[in-house]
Amino acid sequence: MTKHASVRAGRILDAQLHLLDRQVLDADRVPIAAVDDIELTDIASGDIAVGTEGPIIENLLSGPVLATRIFGGRPPASRWHRVPWGLITELGTAIRISAPGSDLDVTWVERWMRDHVIGRIPGGRHAPE
Repeated sequence: MTKHASVRAGRILDAQLHLLDRQVLDADRVPIAAVDDIELTDIASGDIAVGTEGPIIENLLSGPVLATRIFGGRPPASRWHRVPWGLITELGTAIRISAPGSDLDVTWVERWMRDHVIGRIPGGRHAPE
């Protein structure tokens, strides 16, 4: 081992290739979100030297990005829904997590629509026959 090489615990990922725009599936394999961005540990640019640890992924972010993709800019941090990196169980064509989707804030819009809109439609409170 050279003086600049180090052993890293973990895996090196290309965020654009392995994470962004991937579907997130909950413990029951139900789609709950798509990855729009990632949240990294704080690291100043230029601080990564050969043999040192790089940034570590803390959360996968999902949120209202359609308008920002069209017009530019970035949504406020308060609008992002976070999926903690510690919940990830599998990285593949889809990203699987160990928690049910109902436990995460990322599905609040769906739950609100179910309770306040769909539930008010006649027949909307029971499963289809």
